[in-house]
Amino acid sequence: MKTTSQRILLLILVLLYTSVSISQKNQIERANKEFDKYAFIDAREIYLKVVEDGYESAEIFKKLGDTYYFNGDYDNASNWYTKLIDKYPGDTEAVYLYRGAQSLKSIDKYEESDKLMVAYAALGGKGLIVKNFQNDPEYLKNIAFQSKPYEIEKVSINSQFSDFGPSYYNNKIVFSSNSTKSEGTSNSVWNDLPFLDLFEADVDENGHLSNVTPLNGDINTDYHESSTAFTKDGTTVYFTRNNFNNGKKGKDKNKTIRLKLYKATLSGETFWTDVVELPFNNKEYSVAHPTLSLDQKRLYFSSDMPGTIGESDLWYVNILGNDEYSEPVNLGPTINTEARETFPFISDKNNMFFSSDGRSGLGGLDVFITPLDENGKPGIITNLGEPANSKLDDFGFIINETKRIGYLSSNRDGNGGSVDDDIYRVQECEITLEGIVTNADTNEIIVGATVELLDENNKSLESVVSGADGRYKFTHVLECGKVYIVRANSTGCEYNEKVIETPTESQVYELPMPLDCDPCPPNDLGCRLSLQPIYFDFDRFNIRPDAEIELAKILAAMRQYPELIIHIESHTDSRAPHKYNELLSEKRAQSTLNWLVDQGIDRGRLSAKGYGESQLVNKCADKVDCTEEEHQLNRRSMFIIQN
Repeated sequence: MKTTSQRILLLILVLLYTSVSISQKNQIERANKEFDKYAFIDAREIYLKVVEDGYESAEIFKKLGDTYYFNGDYDNASNWYTKLIDKYPGDTEAVYLYRGAQSLKSIDKYEESDKLMVAYAALGGKGLIVKNFQNDPEYLKNIAFQSKPYEIEKVSINSQFSDFGPSYYNNKIVFSSNSTKSEGTSNSVWNDLPFLDLFEADVDENGHLSNVTPLNGDINTDYHESSTAFTKDGTTVYFTRNNFNNGKKGKDKNKTIRLKLYKATLSGETFWTDVVELPFNNKEYSVAHPTLSLDQKRLYFSSDMPGTIGESDLWYVNILGNDEYSEPVNLGPTINTEARETFPFISDKNNMFFSSDGRSGLGGLDVFITPLDENGKPGIITNLGEPANSKLDDFGFIINETKRIGYLSSNRDGNGGSVDDDIYRVQECEITLEGIVTNADTNEIIVGATVELLDENNKSLESVVSGADGRYKFTHVLECGKVYIVRANSTGCEYNEKVIETPTESQVYELPMPLDCDPCPPNDLGCRLSLQPIYFDFDRFNIRPDAEIELAKILAAMRQYPELIIHIESHTDSRAPHKYNELLSEKRAQSTLNWLVDQGIDRGRLSAKGYGESQLVNKCADKVDCTEEEHQLNRRSMFIIQN
């Protein structure tokens, strides 16, 4: 039986426990409200305090993981998702397995990531995410194979905070930044950084940026502005902003200020004004990150509006004029996944670059490329691979494919723990191929040689002619790390073909092309047919069996080419009087001629003459001591093509 004092102590403990529980619940409810407003930083501090006080749940681990995941801190995100999966497997929905897999990828734990992807599929994950993973188990190798050899360097204008989302505007680059030059005076609850404004920077011929100034006019406000798309004439800009216009902010049902698209018009040389909200915006969802089609008749963007397949999809509207637009059209499951597709950009060659974390990638958001058809629909989608992509978030990729210079945004220098984005200059690695054509035997230059460049599929890309100095140079720029074929030829020379794999860094690639040129006199048929010598025995003029084999080659040539007329020259060694040798060589010449006539060759196509010992091929003249083998070299018949 409990005493009165024991009852009082028990009551105090119960009240204390109840008070603590109520306090923890209040904190969690407060954190959830902050989370639902995308106030991830404030929510995180509350969740961490609750965990520090010894209170854990699947919900807290999910929310903590998400506060880091959506701010690009994948190291901490993977920590909380792993705790969720290990401690509360029954309360772990498929989407958290996927986010955990993405986070693990971003810290180089690809095997662990793949295991979570298998679990994600088993728990009901479906659609393109699972299809892409299951169809491409060797995705890391394939991405490496597809990688475009870009050269990446951080631009000098990056601030200490976030700089991202570049776009082209005349001879400038416009980008978003929350540097100390921004208009806003308070910080964003999303990441506790200053609000974003739009800035412009000058661009030199090599793509380097300088002279950063805020975009002039009515565009920048106390809230977020980012990601722009300018018309080709430079008089209209579409841009992203929080739901804030004319000094008023709009919120969705959860009191969150969403993103919207706006349009502004240039007044004078630099002032942007007449800010107009696009009619397909809505306070209940976000619309952001515009890009224009090449013909300026279609506006593409990213949104989570109703009809979105994943967390955000790529959409478009047709621009009808007079501030009118068609209904938004989802680009569909060819390109959109159950995750994030965002930051589209259409290049001057009608390729769409975009970022996604719903496809096989290196981690976080990866940049992908797809060609657009004549209807603006996507084709085959390829991961750009390293170094354009990294294990962290890579997005906002733009490029002038003609100049082969562009920019991208990334938090790759954050090592998984930073939310600060930077802009990087992208130079498409390129090779200039040139060289000199020479005679392989004499090393003399060859003028007027034809040199042809072909791709790995044997498709001709360019053909040039070597100049007065024997040099050639292709104007076609070669890609780095790719296979090409180079063929060179000149009159009287054999083709030389070389297969090369270009270097992985931009450079002038020197490729000499030596040619095996014909050493034969132009009328020496025996040389051209690579005949073995037609030799005769000592003091004989009959055709030997070994000579018949060589004569058969001449016979075949004369049958193949009826216009071919041959003169036969026969010779002797020096071991007899000159007169005798002249007669002997004449008999050898006629014997050779008759063999061909006997095989059906018209005698009118043949002539023959003996030259005795007057054209020795070596030192073995009269009274010179020579071997039988040396004398044999002079007992021969030659075949000359007659004009």
